[in-house]
Amino acid sequence: MPFTFERIGAAPPAETARQYMVRMRDGVRLATDVYLPQLAADPRDDAAFPAVLVRLPYDKNSRYVYFDRIARLFTARGYAVVVQDVRGKFRSGGTTVPFLRESQDGHDAIDWIVHQCWSDGSVGMFGDSYYGFTQWAAVAAQHPALRAIVPRMTAADFNTIWHPEGQASPVWLEGVDYFAHHWVDNDSYDYRVDRSRRPVIEQYEEAFRAIGARSLWFDLLAPRPAGLSTQPGLHPFDARPVPVLHCVGWFDNIVTAHMRDYLELASRPGWDAVQYLRAGAVDHENYRLAQAPIRDEDNHNTNEDALARMLPEYANPAIDFFDVFLKGVRPVSSLSRVTWELGHAGWRTATAWPPAGSTERTFHLTDLARAGGPLPGASLADAPAGDEQATQWAHDPDSPVPSLVEDSFAFLHAYPDLTPVAARDDVLVFSAPAVSEPLDLAGPVGVGLHVTSTAPEFDVFAKLVDLGPDGRAHQIARGQAAVRAAGAADEIRLDLGHTGYRLRPGHRLALLLAGSDHPLFLPAPGTGENPWTALTTKPTTQTLYSGGACPSRLTVTVMPPTGP
Repeated sequence: MPFTFERIGAAPPAETARQYMVRMRDGVRLATDVYLPQLAADPRDDAAFPAVLVRLPYDKNSRYVYFDRIARLFTARGYAVVVQDVRGKFRSGGTTVPFLRESQDGHDAIDWIVHQCWSDGSVGMFGDSYYGFTQWAAVAAQHPALRAIVPRMTAADFNTIWHPEGQASPVWLEGVDYFAHHWVDNDSYDYRVDRSRRPVIEQYEEAFRAIGARSLWFDLLAPRPAGLSTQPGLHPFDARPVPVLHCVGWFDNIVTAHMRDYLELASRPGWDAVQYLRAGAVDHENYRLAQAPIRDEDNHNTNEDALARMLPEYANPAIDFFDVFLKGVRPVSSLSRVTWELGHAGWRTATAWPPAGSTERTFHLTDLARAGGPLPGASLADAPAGDEQATQWAHDPDSPVPSLVEDSFAFLHAYPDLTPVAARDDVLVFSAPAVSEPLDLAGPVGVGLHVTSTAPEFDVFAKLVDLGPDGRAHQIARGQAAVRAAGAADEIRLDLGHTGYRLRPGHRLALLLAGSDHPLFLPAPGTGENPWTALTTKPTTQTLYSGGACPSRLTVTVMPPTGP
């Protein structure tokens, strides 16, 4: 049966924008739309505006990025908006390879802007995900006209998403799969692979053969990562500091990487004075916890009224930031250093993150004999068990623990109840007592586990969960680690990122531990072979220890109740 796919090309250009093909230093021309505060057909020759530059690989004219609509909000506040297809994507020329030319191209795009008659010589940048990364790449180029950036849900170096701080991680198939669909050539490709077939890599080879081209960056990530830096020149953190509004989502699947960037810069002399944080209870696709799971009438990806309601909250914080650092029409004192949403309890401001008064609270994994589920399972206790305890869970690569979401970028769209997962006999479950008063989480979450395995290599997945009085369980935060060379029960540290979340009265914190999370992650085959190319699998047994010399524990950051 032939491999089938859908090719997605560029959408028609926006009627409200002027289209240009902007020349880069090597002669390649990039498709660029310019939206001006007055009618594009009749601009005033003497008008000059600060510009907001967006450089993205997702088709600047697509409904998915809706920049014709976003531009209206910026131009209404007196900004020119410049949106550019990056090199090798959609209407732009050049070779389709991500990351490597973004610094030079970002510099050249800014330089083109400041030489336009409508430019006042100042430029800011804005955007999500990869078009957050292109902002950091431009910072590394150090063009003097770049005055402020608003990176949303991104990372300055994408390698930190797959390999945080150089640690081994399970294969995030969903993340690598992105390059096989969006970075083949100028177009994007929609196709499905059966992630349970082995070897997994062969299905991508089938796709590339059918398309007639392949993703060069996919080849650098699979089957063995080449370790090529996504910041090949000067790292942006070593460049001239510029004001940054970090926009993160507590339910974003790359929030951990973005928060590492923010915290590092907040501690760096020179950079620390110009770091701002806006953190909301949203996922990567800007779906909100308050509306989860998302109904059709609230789905801004398909519903025009929902999009109109969402966009001001999406764009206005950036415009307010640019009013300070591009226009200078508002004082710096008008900005809060930290604006954050406490899930289920609304927005807050703070002078730093975590907020003042926050403290670390540790829950110890105890009563391990009851950890086999279903919920509530074993205990998350304030005190450790006196004697060492142990329990086991199985990992069968041919029957992996299901993810329950196909797209973790839009996690809140589905917002699944994890109760069926917790009831599996290959998942360990721990729960704290129900709270009688609100418990406000505001800061980092981490897990320390003492685990051994019968496998030479194994994965551990941890999910922090809100277990409601109705029995439903919903994810608050997550983390995972790949453990190579199983031996003594040394501590495994899992970073679950940061959160702002209110556990309401009657609810309880719970922790789920498993050896797989499929199809978002490739299951470890149990044989020590590469999971991309493995043909055979072997069930394995993991042993968790807690108490005594092996204090397995969950650590959260809590703050005093802040009111309703």
